[in-house]
Amino acid sequence: MKYLLILFVVSSVTSQKIAAQVSTIVAKDAQLIKIADHFEFTEGPAVDSRGNVYFTDQPNNQILKWSVDGELEIFLTPSGRANGLYFDAEDNLYACADALGQLWKIDTDKNIEVLLKDFQGTRLNGPNDLWVDPKGGVYFTDPFYQRPYWQHTAPYLSSNHVYYLSPTGVVSTVATGLEQPNGIIGTPDGSLLYVADIDGQMTYSYQIEADGNLSNKRPFVAMGSDGMTLDAQGNVYLTGDGVSIFDAKGKKIEQINIDEPWTANVTYGGPDRDILFITASKAIYQLKMEIKGASQSYK
Repeated sequence: MKYLLILFVVSSVTSQKIAAQVSTIVAKDAQLIKIADHFEFTEGPAVDSRGNVYFTDQPNNQILKWSVDGELEIFLTPSGRANGLYFDAEDNLYACADALGQLWKIDTDKNIEVLLKDFQGTRLNGPNDLWVDPKGGVYFTDPFYQRPYWQHTAPYLSSNHVYYLSPTGVVSTVATGLEQPNGIIGTPDGSLLYVADIDGQMTYSYQIEADGNLSNKRPFVAMGSDGMTLDAQGNVYLTGDGVSIFDAKGKKIEQINIDEPWTANVTYGGPDRDILFITASKAIYQLKMEIKGASQSYK
């Protein structure tokens, strides 16, 4: 099925200088650049192997692409009301398509494969965010957020959990006892998973076992998050009120303020993976960084 591609050349941007204090994270004299702000609600930024960044505008049912050449275009519409996104080793784009509570895999030709549509015969509540591990398995959060495009008003599953879809297609519950699991990200070596419980105002770390199960749940920081990413030094980026950056021990080391009602998600992109892309309310921003993002899980 072919989709209409609409091209936006980013001809003008607005920028805001970051605080003047010396930072080991943000590049010196970096400007927070607003790429565009004509969306309804931006989410789910993910980077492909070339450094292009894809993100969603869920209310408008679109996945968009920012290219390393600075061009912005619609990649896919309708998009299954996609929210969180992530790429695998072959540049397949995985999407939390919560229009029907599904997980999708979208290849480079935009062919869509529905990987998962239920758990033990019951529809999922609404896959929100995901991470693809080095083995090709998928961890994803499944909270219930009432959507205006749903006809149902109650969750299908009674609890909000974290699930794992194994490379062989077996799905299992791997984290329970969370109020509203949302943001999720794993370390490049596949040893540690971070999960944000946004309503519980806590982010946890879990040890990833060889079979994909999680163990050794530990509080990381007393803060929830919508979306998350990691940098090459192992720092953890949480979102909500701007971007809050914590080192691997949970100490806050940086705050990036965004002049928007809500900062939803964040990822590193660009050809050198040293540009931070931030989805915030109706806009998407970029910020030059002193360090690079963490390697994708497959690199």
